[in-house]
Amino acid sequence: KRDGMIGNIYSMGLALQALGATGRFYAPREWDCAQAFSVVYSHEYRQPMAIAQVLPALVGTSYLEAASLDCAASAGTSPSLQLSPSPEPATTGVHRATITVHYSIVNKLQGRHFNYTTSVRVPGGSTLLRVLQVAAVEKPDIFSFRTKQTSWGPMVISIHGLAANPDDRTYWQFFGGEDALQEGVGTYEPRDGERIRAVFSTY
Repeated sequence: KRDGMIGNIYSMGLALQALGATGRFYAPREWDCAQAFSVVYSHEYRQPMAIAQVLPALVGTSYLEAASLDCAASAGTSPSLQLSPSPEPATTGVHRATITVHYSIVNKLQGRHFNYTTSVRVPGGSTLLRVLQVAAVEKPDIFSFRTKQTSWGPMVISIHGLAANPDDRTYWQFFGGEDALQEGVGTYEPRDGERIRAVFSTY
C-alpha cells in the first residue's frame, strides 16, 4: 500500500527481511521489491531499533542469516543503495522560524467524552513531543500527558488523565489530517499550520 509501504515505516525493516528470506518457500508470486525499497531510501531513520531492523534488508540478508554474513561479498538481493549526501551539521544558535501547530485531543470511547483544540507555536523542526510539552505548559488542566520510554522512543500513554490500557486494548493514536502518523512523537516533525489529533482508540 501507499506506493510500496508495508504496514508502516516501523514495520518495513522486518517485512523486507521476511519477504527476502522466505521468498523461496512461496509459490511464484511477484512483489515490487524496488518500490518497497524506495520507501526505505526516502525515509530518514533516526530510531536505533528501526535502523537495526532495516539494515539487514539493505545488504540483502536477514536476522536469520546474520551469523553467516560475509561483509566482503559483493552479491546481494536488495537494489543498490543510493545514499544522499550527509546534511550539514546544525549550527548552534541559528534562529529557526516559528511555526504554528493545531493540536487536538479527542476521546469518544470511554467515560466522559471530550474534544479540545489549541494552537501551539514552536520553532520549525521541533518534534511533536515538543508540541505536546508546550501545550501542557500553556494549558496543564487540559493537555497534561505522560509518556513511557520504549526501544522505539517515547510513547504517549496518558493524555488529560485518560490512560491507555492493554487490558481493554486502548491506546492514544496520532493523526495528521485523516492519516495516522507513521512516526512517533519523538521523531515526527509537524509542518507549519498542520492539524494533529490525538485520538483515544482501540485495537
